[in-house]
Amino acid sequence: MAIAKVEPLTTARALRGPFDYRLPERLGQVGVGSVLLVPFGHRRVIGVVVALAESSELPPERLAEPVQALAAGATPELVRLGLWVGREYCSTPARGLELVLPPSVGRGGAGPGPRLETLAAATDAGRAALGAQTRLGRRQRRALERLAGERPAAGFELSARQLAAEDGIDRRALERLEDRGLVTLRVEQRLRRPRVVEVGARSNRPSLSADQASAVEAVVAAMDGSASREHLLHGVTGSGKTEVYLAATEAALERGKGAIVLVPEIGLTPQAISRFATRFGDRVALLHSRLAAGERRDEWQRLASGEARICVGPRSAVFAPVGDLGLVVIDEEHDASYKQEGDPRYDAREVARHRAHQAGAALLAGSATPRPESWLGLRRLDLPRRADGRELPPVEVVDLRGGSPRSGPLHPRTMEALAEVREANAKAIVLLNRRGWSPFVCCRACGHAFQCRHCEVSLVLHKDQERLQCHHCGHAEQTSESCPECGSVALARYGAGTERLATLLSGAVGSMPVFRLDSDSAAGAGGHVEILRRFEQAESGVLVGTQMVAKGHDFPDVVLSVVLDADATLRFPDFRAEERTFALVSQLAGRSGRGERGGRVLVQTLAPEAAAIRHAAAHDAQRFLAGELERRRALRYPPFSHLIRIELTAAEAGRAQAVSERVRRALEGGLPAGTELLGPAPRFRLRGRHRRQLLLKAEQRAEAVSAVRGAVEELVKGRELRGSTISVDVDPQ
Repeated sequence: MAIAKVEPLTTARALRGPFDYRLPERLGQVGVGSVLLVPFGHRRVIGVVVALAESSELPPERLAEPVQALAAGATPELVRLGLWVGREYCSTPARGLELVLPPSVGRGGAGPGPRLETLAAATDAGRAALGAQTRLGRRQRRALERLAGERPAAGFELSARQLAAEDGIDRRALERLEDRGLVTLRVEQRLRRPRVVEVGARSNRPSLSADQASAVEAVVAAMDGSASREHLLHGVTGSGKTEVYLAATEAALERGKGAIVLVPEIGLTPQAISRFATRFGDRVALLHSRLAAGERRDEWQRLASGEARICVGPRSAVFAPVGDLGLVVIDEEHDASYKQEGDPRYDAREVARHRAHQAGAALLAGSATPRPESWLGLRRLDLPRRADGRELPPVEVVDLRGGSPRSGPLHPRTMEALAEVREANAKAIVLLNRRGWSPFVCCRACGHAFQCRHCEVSLVLHKDQERLQCHHCGHAEQTSESCPECGSVALARYGAGTERLATLLSGAVGSMPVFRLDSDSAAGAGGHVEILRRFEQAESGVLVGTQMVAKGHDFPDVVLSVVLDADATLRFPDFRAEERTFALVSQLAGRSGRGERGGRVLVQTLAPEAAAIRHAAAHDAQRFLAGELERRRALRYPPFSHLIRIELTAAEAGRAQAVSERVRRALEGGLPAGTELLGPAPRFRLRGRHRRQLLLKAEQRAEAVSAVRGAVEELVKGRELRGSTISVDVDPQ
């Protein structure tokens, strides 16, 4: 008797699977990864087969049979990966498995099927009927005229959809013609392919520099079984990291291997995607959340069938069904978007590392501003020079200390530089990592501050939408002309965001166009790409926006990059604040000076002596990382420890505090030696719920993760966390 061990796809954290089901012959071939509809209690649920067995601890008469086999599901390799993610990130097997299943196959059942299209072609009898006095209806004659008129080439076909749209010829008319032998109809599957917009794509294949060739050689050796399979490609901005990725991918294909190429955000990296699509054509498939359901289904199937051998996409692409995996690339590996915010809170960089290790594939992580964890833990391949041989642009730090608070966000030195760009008919990029018009509005008379009613944060003024908005929960209010507390009309708007900055720049640069790129201006599918395309095609202009403008864009005619309020991220209560500030300034600095005109960079700051800003201005990642690693070693932060954050939320502050203290007591005594347990500490109220958090600093990662997972499961099983929600974040960002 064949037994399937099935993990039901349910939301219950306390569920202990897998569960045994006996497999009847009527289900056909069922293997690890198959998706089944199974009876579970008093209902039917979707489940995934995670193992097969010949016997069960339960007697056969007590085992239920699956109702139906729904889909082939995932490969055994991906099933193991999904289960590992569930364990490693203190989630559930069900949530881990949902990451590796075909699109839309999960708790909701099967997703969209293949797109089938009916194609019509005229027969010899149909061609003859046009010239004879054959009795035909108006629509039938029109159909034959379209299919056989004016001597179309042999095998000429038109789709039934096209005939209906252009000529009003319905399916019934075509079927009558088929019954008379005048046309043939056949059904063909048509793949739904996502559109790739070419923004700065290069169709030529430049010869590799000596540094690039050396890096490719090391990655190819890793694919061929070298002792070191994991590499960090540290290259200055413009050093040609993408060409290394392309050459390494080509080497993988030559060896009959597949490749996964991870990019930070699909909408902000159109150039990298264009270059892969241009180089490898139909062998590339895209997987990301912005695809239509049918497109995602067909791209997934092309990868699963082997028709496509390269998957390009953001973090979820790490679960792509690429067989015979030979290479995993992580572009811009420093980017925080590789961390998933919802459960399971996986880090795609660590999942990629695990998957590459399991498959015996080479791992290549690349960045101009790598994380300290990667700098310390991976073998480095260096690209110290730009691919075009040009020097990195000079960086001028503009000290804002002692300036007038009424001078606005743009320093006079910045205004002069923008005027020079306008006169030269060139382009500039200006970064301000804050959207909206003003981040803070208050009454001058009574001091009332406009805050979100659900979160303990200020509402941000969005002038073009005439509303105040919370950037955490989405709550919005119409702007008010007077204070709701005292009725005064003396309302003050403090600070500036990208919306206000774009307006100021439009007045400062005259007729030169200003393009704004942030999550407000680029809302909707393809919005980011369209703004970048317009900026690329403009003869001159200024691109202003949040950190989106610093992510991997390659525009040779940009001669000036400006960072406003560069020290803002330094003020965040986060041990990664220095790292993020260095990366942000360095990445934007690298957008300038890639063409014949050269370029320069201005950094406006109140902290010109900060290490992150000094080293970024000197393009010196090595010294910055050396100092950052020394600081983290002293404070026991990653990579010298592993962090696990546990967050408890409740509608009442007292309940949040009580359950967080209960979790702390459950953890104490069960943690491995050397683990530091901090908290519970309050966090600001979010979406109407009070929050408390506990933080673990652990030397032994696996043991600490296991202890937290076990404690949480026991508390949930014992219903001791009723009235609250708990989330566990391993490696929080």
